[in-house]
Amino acid sequence: MAIIVTSIFFIIIGLTLGGGGLWLVTLGGSIFYLFAGLMFLITAGLLLMRKAVALWVYAVLVVAALAWAIWEVGFDWWQLGPRGGMIILLGLWLLTPWIRRPLGLRSPTGITYAANPWPLAVPVILAILVAVYSMTSDPHDLAGDLPKDQVTANPAVGGSVPDGEWHQYGRTPFGQRYSPLDQITAENVSTLKEAWRYQTGDVKRPEDISETTYQVTPLKVKDTLYLCTPHNWAIALDAKTGKEKWKYDSNSGMNPDRQHQTCRGVTYYADPTVAAGQPCAERVYLPTSDARLIALDAADGKVCTGFADQGVLHLETGMRFNPAGYYYSTSPPVAVAGKIIVGGAVNDNYSTEEQSGVIRAFDINTGALVWNWDSGNPDVTTPIAEGQTYTTNSPNSWSVFSVDEALGMVYIPLGNQVPDQIGINRSDNVEKFSSSIVALDIATGQLRWVRQTVHHDLWDMDVPAQPALIDLTKQDGTVVPALVGPTKQGDIYVLDRRSGEPIISVKEIPAPGGAVSGDHTAPTQPISDLTFSPEPLKEKDMWGVSLFDQMACRIDFHRYHYEGRYTPPSLKGTIVYPGNFGTFNWGSIAVDPERQIMFGMPTYLAFTSRLVPAADIPPRGQDEKGSEQGLNRNDGAPYGVFMGPFLGLLQIPCQAPPWGYVAGVDLRTGKIAYMHKNGTVRDMTPLPLPFKVGVPGIGGPMLTKGGVAFLGAAVDNYLRAYDVTNGRELWQARLPAGGQATPMTYTTDDNKQYVVMVAGGHGSVGTKPGDYVIAYTLP
Repeated sequence: MAIIVTSIFFIIIGLTLGGGGLWLVTLGGSIFYLFAGLMFLITAGLLLMRKAVALWVYAVLVVAALAWAIWEVGFDWWQLGPRGGMIILLGLWLLTPWIRRPLGLRSPTGITYAANPWPLAVPVILAILVAVYSMTSDPHDLAGDLPKDQVTANPAVGGSVPDGEWHQYGRTPFGQRYSPLDQITAENVSTLKEAWRYQTGDVKRPEDISETTYQVTPLKVKDTLYLCTPHNWAIALDAKTGKEKWKYDSNSGMNPDRQHQTCRGVTYYADPTVAAGQPCAERVYLPTSDARLIALDAADGKVCTGFADQGVLHLETGMRFNPAGYYYSTSPPVAVAGKIIVGGAVNDNYSTEEQSGVIRAFDINTGALVWNWDSGNPDVTTPIAEGQTYTTNSPNSWSVFSVDEALGMVYIPLGNQVPDQIGINRSDNVEKFSSSIVALDIATGQLRWVRQTVHHDLWDMDVPAQPALIDLTKQDGTVVPALVGPTKQGDIYVLDRRSGEPIISVKEIPAPGGAVSGDHTAPTQPISDLTFSPEPLKEKDMWGVSLFDQMACRIDFHRYHYEGRYTPPSLKGTIVYPGNFGTFNWGSIAVDPERQIMFGMPTYLAFTSRLVPAADIPPRGQDEKGSEQGLNRNDGAPYGVFMGPFLGLLQIPCQAPPWGYVAGVDLRTGKIAYMHKNGTVRDMTPLPLPFKVGVPGIGGPMLTKGGVAFLGAAVDNYLRAYDVTNGRELWQARLPAGGQATPMTYTTDDNKQYVVMVAGGHGSVGTKPGDYVIAYTLP
């Protein structure tokens, strides 16, 4: 009976691998799957005939599979396992007495001798030994150390923030995400314990869009934490105990057309003209998802009615088109020189008639418009007259700005004109400013310089991250004011922030052509000498948990259009790698201005995009909700686009892991010192498996003078601490929900250093939602 069942099973496997393998061969792919399918069918036939040679035939398959796997991927366990796991397990089954006995000989005296196991046992044992050896090696790990020496003792941080406080999204206007606190060190961080836990009460609702996410980094001023929630509540907490001081609900409502329901942070401002203790002497500015900016009294959360329209600034003013839910502010604006400077997010790929991406500076006390910089009309920054409108659908900035008040510049990461994947009829200004970092004059809004990171962007490679500002000391001792700008494609731009000129070289490299009819591609694209951009994908990089889904991914790989980085979108479908999820995203990177080093979390996840002719796009559904994945309609454009991560049959990435790392860079030399796999599949699989594969993440890191980096972000629900020098994990805390935010740190009057992490999940990556704010400290 075992022989019959096994034979039938082998026939099913053989037909599946043989059929899929033949398809793959016709596409120009590997012949192994066709070969394996034939060997399974031959083995099945010999088993049915009770022939001992079946074990020899299967042994040939084991040896061939082992040789093929090592030839393709070397001794990478996570790549070898799917290639050989099923084959070895079935080989072990064939070695059992239930299979070997019916294949053996019967003596004249009636004694049955099982078939000789060794022809199959030897290659199976060899394959197991190879597997065990591969588990001890990590071909993807780059080990090394960052310099420990202090380059400068009193680095510029962009503002006079007390050491124990955190006043802006990146702690100071320079956006370094670096704290000079050193109570927590690499030696004692393993003893961190939870100090307090607070739940906001703002939880994901059934009617919410998919990308309802909790991405806030709290601010700490004096004895209070200030934060916001996904549905735009502002909350103040006691920094020592986590007790709520006040809560304000902006009543921003629900709108299924919003692509994002989130809040990354609030803005703090102390008015020097108002006496301490007076109403609104200190303020918190809350951005909302219905395009408002609300001024609140930091003391009690009451609206400061002297600002704008009874405390509310209406950001949709000046927009020619104003469809509800298409424009909002997800990131905290910056407060500088008596102004509050704000951008705005627009829905990607909804319509060609969307709001402008204008950047505006308002008087921080009155809300009066001071200047406006519209990348569609960049030369005129004086406030537009009543009744006039900004350029429709000009490139926008949805992320966080950095400021150097001494140089008089604000640094803006810019996105694209919608639609992201179609470049037909873009204006000269759009071509100049899309996917760039621009420096604007704080006083006037006039352009000081622009550095484009992608030419004629067709891949949604907007610059997503707040630039980090740092004064770099060259080997000859000269100091250069620098900007460190991470990008989705993995390039790190290290620029002189006075002029935008590269400190670390940027060169132009040839790029693929073949855009859809009516569009074009740029013949070259910029790339920084400091880059985390991955090698182009190959068929052997396709992955799965078994031969079957791996084969399906290989078939898909050949069916898509792919010529490496910057392969243009197509009607056939294109692989986009790095994907528009980004090697780096809004979480940015952290820099230590004393040691002049960088810590980041490069992520690798391929996406696909397929253009859809407008005539083939179905009417909108009544219950349709905003999303950047799936069909993006691009109303008014000749094409919509169907996009999402490149996933296999089991909805896991088609490309092989690792998908996520932690990495350290010496900014003085531009050299990557280390890269280590980061995160486990514990929360990606039905079983809580703690395998350290290196998983995707979205969020940001934070560094301390104690030599410790803190990072959540990964799609397993942990907050982790790392030794900044070598990147090794030192401590982890299990979070009650996804930790897709950036941690921060501070001290209180009890002289304790606290680390705070928000855990609320991220809709796009599917982590567990929640409403937690958690503080940790040393015992």
